[in-house]
Amino acid sequence: MNSLRISGTVALTATALLLTGCGAADSTGSNGGTLKVAVLAASSQNGYNQAVYQGVQEAAAASGKKISLKLLDGQFDSNTQLSQLQNVTSTGDYDGVVVVPNDGVGLAAAFPLSRKIPVATVLNPVGPDINKMEPQVDGVVTTVGVPPTTAAEKQAEGVATYCADINPCNVVLLVGNLSTPLDVARRDAYKKVLGTHSNIKVVSTVEGQYDRDTSLKAISNVLQAHKDVNVILSNADQEAAGAQIALQNAGIKPSSIYLTGAGGTKDAVAAVRAGTWKAAYVNFPVSMGKAAMEQLVKAMDGGTAKAVVNADEVGATEPYATKETLAKTPDFTGEWNG
Repeated sequence: MNSLRISGTVALTATALLLTGCGAADSTGSNGGTLKVAVLAASSQNGYNQAVYQGVQEAAAASGKKISLKLLDGQFDSNTQLSQLQNVTSTGDYDGVVVVPNDGVGLAAAFPLSRKIPVATVLNPVGPDINKMEPQVDGVVTTVGVPPTTAAEKQAEGVATYCADINPCNVVLLVGNLSTPLDVARRDAYKKVLGTHSNIKVVSTVEGQYDRDTSLKAISNVLQAHKDVNVILSNADQEAAGAQIALQNAGIKPSSIYLTGAGGTKDAVAAVRAGTWKAAYVNFPVSMGKAAMEQLVKAMDGGTAKAVVNADEVGATEPYATKETLAKTPDFTGEWNG
């Protein structure tokens, strides 16, 4: 979940794509009746961002309008994405922006925009408060997301329930990148909840960099020092997948501990259904991209966009997934591949 660096295997091409809905009517765009939208991915090589872009494309095609999309690759670099946002909002060539911020705090430096066009942000807000979904800067018209602290606290509460009868309950925190405000907020939320339980001991906090192999190495090192781990709590499914391999390599059955990730990849959903993982916090990136584009179209048409779209409510299953909750939606497999 942005710097939610979730890797993908299929790269998107940063090129313009014209989408025309059935029965399309001319819009009031600045490009000869076509609305031109820049889609700023944190990384166009990234599976999560690819899924968001898929949702944007689907909503554009269903809008009944002529919409041209231009995908830009932020390369997981805050300065690159900031420059891209400044460029597309100053040329007069674009009517709107959808952005998956790599660093929403730093991206606020682009505001106020040199040319006022609506911006929809996905996953992370733009502004100084990583937990405030309401627009914090003039120009952002909608945020599709949930406060990362709220989501992280929910994950940690599941751990606390599991640990209730274990003393000590040894927990490893596997966090993406502790140089970003998003992951610092998650880490702090984990520790806040777990710290209220005297039987829970956080024995190690390591970075997984949203990468399976990095997480495999990190957890392998942890298990050499701590052989009696009860919980591995991660904020990303690829990290939990790496932890699973590390456990297996160490002769530990993954289902014998509380292993949990976040993001809602198809592999993660399958692992929870099978009981290999105890839980996963599910994201719905395709549905989130759709919601962002739908609200952006409203704003480009001169209407009022919904300021906040709760990302936990746009999918087809409960976001805090366990084997029991997933049984209620047997057809749900996840919206993306990690």
